Amino acid sequence: MRMSGVRQAVLRLFRGGQAGRRRPLSTSSRCRGVMPAWVIDKYGTNEVLRFTENIGFPAIMYPNEVIVKVCAAGLNPIDVAMRGGYGAATLSVKRDPLNINQLSSEFPLVLGRDVSGVIMERGLDVNIFTEGDEVWAAIPLWKQGSLAEFVVLSGNEVSRKPKSLSHREAASIPYVATTAWSALVNTGGLGKDNCANKRILILGGSGGVGTFSIQMLKAWGAHVTVTCSQNAEGFVRELGADHVVDYTAGPVEEPLSCLDKFDLILDNIGGDTERWALNLLKPWCGAKYVTLVTPFLQNTDRLGVADGMMKTAATVATKVIKHLVRGVHYRWGFFAPSGLALDEVCEMVDAGQIRAVVEETFTFPQVPQAFEKVEKGHARGKTVVQISEGEDS
Repeated sequence: MRMSGVRQAVLRLFRGGQAGRRRPLSTSSRCRGVMPAWVIDKYGTNEVLRFTENIGFPAIMYPNEVIVKVCAAGLNPIDVAMRGGYGAATLSVKRDPLNINQLSSEFPLVLGRDVSGVIMERGLDVNIFTEGDEVWAAIPLWKQGSLAEFVVLSGNEVSRKPKSLSHREAASIPYVATTAWSALVNTGGLGKDNCANKRILILGGSGGVGTFSIQMLKAWGAHVTVTCSQNAEGFVRELGADHVVDYTAGPVEEPLSCLDKFDLILDNIGGDTERWALNLLKPWCGAKYVTLVTPFLQNTDRLGVADGMMKTAATVATKVIKHLVRGVHYRWGFFAPSGLALDEVCEMVDAGQIRAVVEETFTFPQVPQAFEKVEKGHARGKTVVQISEGEDS
């Protein structure tokens, strides 16, 4: 009995020590164990969104992590898709690759991929940030999101917020910026040193990724053609688009085929665009078609991770070879969080080359309405949620 009591005391001491090391911060005179957030407890429509003041407070589990107090969060179509279960199979494996927590669940799940806020605590290996730094970030899909008072991130996912932007404005950029950067720079091979006078076509130019891509490519000297509705033509021209094709006037492939061929096509639309879009590229000149609409997560959701990945690999390999023999490159682009990419974007924003495009701002209690707005589509910029009362707007 004495040994049992000693062991229990030691265990309590050890657990207390562990909790002490993992305790993220105290925002008042007492330690906080919970925080307010919007969560989902199952996948479904907007009715699954639930506000709670009792979700677990995030903790620093690794020395390269930081805790960010969320000032503003941006919403994207991916949040609506994830609310309905999109990518659940793959993201569950990513969260627990060894299936250690067999009885655990991703719920309650916090959505939101964009965050702008203030660093409240940092791990021992984080040296480039300190408490109080204003930062922004795009949050990986498998992590808890930004529709909460605090969020924990890896230091390499975070970047200093542009000084010229408020938190509300800054929260509109990270997800679309890192997605566009991944597609155009990492996959497309474009950059500020090789983009001058290149002809770029953006299919779907008035949404978040499209509006950001227009500005970045124009800052690098490219000639940019976009497709959008007639109602959005003035909007995308104001951002710098050189030529606009109205998709509501008829099939866009006809007017596009009358133009000079392109060095790169960024496809935000998907559907049957692959059937005709690659014919618009310059053959045998290294021209690339990069689509952000891929079946990868749909395959893994439908077939399971292993079979879904095999089907995906077979699909992309077939398409790459099919188009390579015709002298053009077929590629898939993906969202890839990157603090380094956001560092570059921050410089462009503060230099006045890229501006935030916020279509509508909602308060924290209005998160369901914000989801409804995003779900309607036909965006002319981003939807942002102001999380912290009294923060800059």
